[in-house]
Amino acid sequence: MTIAATNTARNFPGIAFQLPDGGMSEEQFYRFCLLNPDLRIERTWDKFIVIMPPTNSETGNLNFELSTELGIWNRQHQLGKGFDSSTGFKLPNGAERSPDLAWIRRERWEALPAADRRKFAPIVPDFVVEIRSPDQNLSGLKEKMAEYATCGCALGWLIDPQQRKTYIYRPEQAVAEVSFEVLLSGDDVLPGFEVCVGKIWL
Repeated sequence: MTIAATNTARNFPGIAFQLPDGGMSEEQFYRFCLLNPDLRIERTWDKFIVIMPPTNSETGNLNFELSTELGIWNRQHQLGKGFDSSTGFKLPNGAERSPDLAWIRRERWEALPAADRRKFAPIVPDFVVEIRSPDQNLSGLKEKMAEYATCGCALGWLIDPQQRKTYIYRPEQAVAEVSFEVLLSGDDVLPGFEVCVGKIWL
């Protein structure tokens, strides 16, 4: 079997390859991910498999701090379920994605059959965060964020420590760019949730 590999033809945020003859079925892809637990693997709508390298220590720390902030808020409000970067979601366009941080309203999550929750749940998170590592292509991450919004994600933050900027995505709205010193709001999606990235990324 010949595998076509690329990391230049498209703005992938990692190394990508495409299998011939339609690639893997959903079950085969899920098992492929299970067999490679140390890799962070996604699949695009057109069946490119994308393998992303481990994040660096600074980016991992920022992810941890944001996860902590969201976890504290969620424990206080009990409005939904939070997920870390190892969680895969099947989007309605056929892609399987793993945001750095995700959150889903409780009623939407509980409406899913239990069997769907045990695999890559077929649901678009209400809130996602992607944090750019130094070796990641910004254009590719922007495409990924636009995909979340197009598929129905209500709020997305693309955090770029290199430029100290956050790109805010909302459905059918222009992307907003703010500095790390601006207080980010969870809007109506995460009522009362606020965080200043500049205070946790010094």
